[in-house]
Amino acid sequence: MADIGTHQAESALAGIVGAGHLLAGDAIGADYAHDEALSSEPVKPAYVARPETAEQVAQLLKTASEHRIPVTARGSGSGMSGAARPRPGGLLISFERMAAILEIDTENHVAVVQPGVTLEDLDGELAKHGLVYPVYPGELSASIGGNVGTNAGGMRAIKYGVTRNHVLGLEAALPTGELIRTGGKFVKASTGYDLTQLIIGSEGTLAVVTEAVLKVQPRMPYQGTVLAPFVDLDEVARAVPKVVGSGIGPLILEYIDGLTMGAITYRAQLQLGIPDEVRETSHAYLVVQLENRNADRLDEDIAEVGELLSGLGAKDVYVLEGSAANKLIDAREKAFWAAKEAGADDIIDTVIPRASLPQFMERVRQIAQENNTFVVGCGHAGDGNVHLAVLQKDNEVRDRVLHGLFEAGISLGGAISGEHGIGRKHTERFLALTDPAKVDLMRRIKTAFDPAGVLNPGVLFD
Repeated sequence: MADIGTHQAESALAGIVGAGHLLAGDAIGADYAHDEALSSEPVKPAYVARPETAEQVAQLLKTASEHRIPVTARGSGSGMSGAARPRPGGLLISFERMAAILEIDTENHVAVVQPGVTLEDLDGELAKHGLVYPVYPGELSASIGGNVGTNAGGMRAIKYGVTRNHVLGLEAALPTGELIRTGGKFVKASTGYDLTQLIIGSEGTLAVVTEAVLKVQPRMPYQGTVLAPFVDLDEVARAVPKVVGSGIGPLILEYIDGLTMGAITYRAQLQLGIPDEVRETSHAYLVVQLENRNADRLDEDIAEVGELLSGLGAKDVYVLEGSAANKLIDAREKAFWAAKEAGADDIIDTVIPRASLPQFMERVRQIAQENNTFVVGCGHAGDGNVHLAVLQKDNEVRDRVLHGLFEAGISLGGAISGEHGIGRKHTERFLALTDPAKVDLMRRIKTAFDPAGVLNPGVLFD
């Protein structure tokens, strides 16, 4: 990339967003230099632009293309793959001034939002209308733009799906300076290529989202949570397909290994009332959360789940009251922070067919043992998304472990990432483990959208 420290480039960028909203040099705060990816060094960009309109975003991209300036889009910076970490000498586009909820359409059940809107703000507004945006990746400070970029999922994916199942349309800026609209307030179409779905999950490498049309759902008033300890993870893994196949339709179906459960409950100062003799012999837990619009029907479902889990080998079944249930779910959502505080060197989110979970976890144990590495975790057992914390300080050994874990997941019909994305952290492994014909096709798509190659270079492609 060419040097962008020229007066011409700076003047052009400042002229688009206004001098007060183009930061450079010491005016760029440290938070702009990173996301939450572990083992990644912060990188301060040359410029941070804070646009207010989609038109400004489009003009920023056009100027960046003309000057060969690498561009990274940033929402809340809560991503875990390095996709929001800027490039040296690059331009970071921050969406803090594009954070408006433009419309809540209660008849079409959609919300129209700008990319900087956080999940927390959207949830608060939708609650006033008895609605919910059910994609729940666990970090409520995350922005919609970032969620679209990584196709974020979360614990509720077992019932509601992931981001791509709830984005009906987009407005997006192209590096050529054009603005396009894809999809709309409708749930199906057979009209040309589905550009909405192509942009979702592209991690800012094809276009920059400036507006999203989201499908929302009725908010269920009643929830209940069941916690079942098991002897080991193999028993949990075998129980999961039975719970899914029961037809009960859990909102959340999570596994947590014993060490992770101990860490997150200690961090949250949470007492679950599990007797010592049960806790000491339980090395894995299954968390099942249900919801219903009717309290009596919810109670029936909870009783049915309890009987099912007891028959599947659970050492006991605990129905958690509201406060404890909320604290446990919150602690599970913050498992990343517990792992970070414990010294984790990497977090991965490999996804596999859920029925293959026992084979995958056995391979995880073998790889960890062979490399003298500590690997623990939890995950969305209902959809096969396994979150693992890897504690290994030696970079060479850690790379070998990560490669082995990804290779094991792919061999079972899975993929490297279920929701965090490839980012800059895993590009090398993605390219090494992916069919070259597929990669070549993706490169051609990338070139069609971004002929100058300025959008998030180093993400997905070397």
